[in-house]
Amino acid sequence: MPEGDTVWQATRRLHNALAGHVLTLSDLRVPKYALTDLTGRTVLDVTPRGKHLLTRLEGGLTLHSHLRMDGSWKIYAPGERWRGGPGHQIRAILGTEERTAVGYRLPVLELLHTADEDRAVGHLGPDLLGPDWDPDKALANLLSDPDRALGEALLDQRNLAGIGNVFKSEICFLLRVTPWIPVGGLPAEYTVYLPTLAKKLLEVNRERPTRITTGRRDQNLFVYGRAGRPCLRCGTRIRVANQGDGSRERPTYWCPTCQPGPSPQPGAPQRPGPTPTR
Repeated sequence: MPEGDTVWQATRRLHNALAGHVLTLSDLRVPKYALTDLTGRTVLDVTPRGKHLLTRLEGGLTLHSHLRMDGSWKIYAPGERWRGGPGHQIRAILGTEERTAVGYRLPVLELLHTADEDRAVGHLGPDLLGPDWDPDKALANLLSDPDRALGEALLDQRNLAGIGNVFKSEICFLLRVTPWIPVGGLPAEYTVYLPTLAKKLLEVNRERPTRITTGRRDQNLFVYGRAGRPCLRCGTRIRVANQGDGSRERPTYWCPTCQPGPSPQPGAPQRPGPTPTR
């Protein structure tokens, strides 16, 4: 699933391609908007909000999209072959004289009045890469349910917006706690540092083509995707288990030595918890 840094990059590409230009091509391939024609409207800006993309148009309209697991927006020059996927996966086409933006496999696509954007993103907590970032508010949101597992709380976009499964695992490793520790059980110094750490990781990576949390060129990530491989700190084999409400596969990686605390035993069923909100 794209996380806040990759959504920020996608939004910037869309903004650079479309903002300030008049739409000469408009095709929204979802039944509700099949007859909607946006041609003739100027694209004002494209703005990220957590993992959501808001394409604002002249006339007070916003096209809201969300990439979820495998959605994407691709930008093409005139005459360039579209390579983002088969035609039946296209959900939106926005074209100007100079560029065409094609949205593939978009599970969320809706047209809103710009004044009503809160209907789509008003539930989100402070955006780690946005102008509304407020570390105190983010921390208060996380601590509002002290018994909730830290990993689940970090994924809940109502607490703070932009963290996905990769950053969840990496943040917990850097804090030296397991993703299953209750938020209220975090040592005080870690609790205060958590919002700062999360923001730093996303800010560093929003300009990078490849996500890096280690600062090492030979290994990009500390734990995510490294199950069975040695920990970069202590050499213990990294473990993986699903964390969540059981409705989604959310593989979670951790080092059992560097991250002491509660964790599932191999083969143990996961306790259902609140579903994180996107």
